Amino acid sequence: MAESRRRRERLLADLESDQDNVGDRGDSADELQLAEQIAALDARITELDGLLFGATPDTDLGRLPDGTEVTLRFPDNHVETMRVVLVVEEISADQPVDTLTADSPLGLALAGHKAGDTITYKTPHGQQEVELVAVNFPA
Repeated sequence: MAESRRRRERLLADLESDQDNVGDRGDSADELQLAEQIAALDARITELDGLLFGATPDTDLGRLPDGTEVTLRFPDNHVETMRVVLVVEEISADQPVDTLTADSPLGLALAGHKAGDTITYKTPHGQQEVELVAVNFPA
């Protein structure tokens, strides 16, 4: 969480320095992107604060909580375990399991399902199905 707070402070400093300069629409787009990144970090920090102080993950938002591990069986019988993340920047190359963003088509389709369910979701290549073998919510 400390890294998220440091990243937020750096982004906020960048945003404030950009607002002092007069620029074109490209500069405005950059400022908007920085503001969106700050908002995402604020949401993540708030979520982590809540979890640290005893709150339970809110699955009513239509997505799986950050840190949930799902085991999936694909149509070719390939089984894969994936960890759900809310913020793409949290994905690192040295993670032992693959990651899945909570707001991706598959991530959104998995929300509200239980082990044994078959889920259909949209991809750029059309509809796909996957079996949800196991769901482990974060502690």
